[in-house]
Amino acid sequence: MSRYTAATESDRSEMLRAIGVGSIEELFADIPAHLRLSAPLALDAGKSELEVFGELKALAARNTSAEDELSFLGAGMYDHYVPALVDSIISRSEFLTPYTPYQPEVSQGGLQAMFEYQTAICELTGLPVSNASVYEGPSAVAAAGYVAKLANPARTRFVVSRGVHPHSREALATLAHGWGMEVVDAPLHDGVTDLPELDEQVSAVIVQQPNFLGAIEDLEALARAAHDVGALCVAACDPLPLSVLRAPGECGVDLAVGEGQTLGNRLDFGGPSFGFFAATEALIRRVPGRIAGETVDVEGKRGFVLTLQTREQHIRREKATSNICTAQALNALAGVIYLSWLGRHGIVELTELMLQRTAYACERLGAIDGVHLLHHQPVVREFALTLDASVPAVIDRCAQQGVNPGYALGRDYPEYQNGLLVAITEKRTRADIDRLADVLEAAVAAERSRDTHHVGAHR
Repeated sequence: MSRYTAATESDRSEMLRAIGVGSIEELFADIPAHLRLSAPLALDAGKSELEVFGELKALAARNTSAEDELSFLGAGMYDHYVPALVDSIISRSEFLTPYTPYQPEVSQGGLQAMFEYQTAICELTGLPVSNASVYEGPSAVAAAGYVAKLANPARTRFVVSRGVHPHSREALATLAHGWGMEVVDAPLHDGVTDLPELDEQVSAVIVQQPNFLGAIEDLEALARAAHDVGALCVAACDPLPLSVLRAPGECGVDLAVGEGQTLGNRLDFGGPSFGFFAATEALIRRVPGRIAGETVDVEGKRGFVLTLQTREQHIRREKATSNICTAQALNALAGVIYLSWLGRHGIVELTELMLQRTAYACERLGAIDGVHLLHHQPVVREFALTLDASVPAVIDRCAQQGVNPGYALGRDYPEYQNGLLVAITEKRTRADIDRLADVLEAAVAAERSRDTHHVGAHR
């Protein structure tokens, strides 16, 4: 018997007889010999549970988490406080264990959770339609591109701001290739999107709010420019700043999507998180995934149903707009629990706290010799700096002092080789920001001194 399946030799023989094959070798006879495994896999011998635990513990110890250092790293994933309430509720078996409801109306609690989640996303984005989540932020952006392609099938081009998260731009470019769509970058000027001249081949203008450099975009102007040529406007949004910014729907945005990690989801290495997706009512039948709706039963009692299901599991493949087989429903549930915990006033207070601390951090860090603000746009909780020193070297020096100063922009932006992206959350106090300033100042000064000495030594 296999260690992993219950099939015995007699079971396998019976299955082979049923399909008219005499052996496993005969079953795979059409596969060329050079493509087959000719020897056992070079795997180490199995280990006991105790040994496996020890090895995994050693591997985990090689990581540095946000709990192990003072972290100002953001760039799409942020170190927010997650109340115990979230884990307490999502750990309940009725939420933790269910899979996709193939008889959804039986799962009234699950459907209500989806409905409440959709309602929260609609209120944040100012748009009338939300689905019951997608996988994560970058795939939400790519899905929005596909919706735009379906809405404008004769058009062949996406115009994407350089201020959109690099991972989102990569996901969109990968899928756009399969759709036969061209992706054109819109450059940034002083931190915000500078749209090129648009024409009637543009299917969608895709921007981010706040953008990757932390700057607040003028969504209304960008949406107007898109609509002037008949294109859709897609905004990839950070959900928490939406509590103090004008809602994308109010600015004329057609699709507001984004990464939901900041809503009650932890910083787990590699995820999972969830993506949100909201749209105008005109696009409702092209929205990917599932939409839960509210109704009444034959006795007039409130109930919930899956109103629209656009994946091929439920409708004909050629009609489907999504192949999402499992939405991140548990993570989305964590999001709506978190939003309910904060409440309408709490989410504003939280974001205003980040605004105040970010303003202090901009002032404090911008005053350091050799450190400059990359742009002068309004920001909420993240901002970009340029350093008169090697950014990777400065980050290494700060790490030695137990501080992660932020994200090296040069990894994704050749035009910002000396750029550092700094993120502030409610967990970063004024004292933490002062600590960052002191460590960053010393690291920049040390690198500048080293560079000067290095140049002098070679003269």
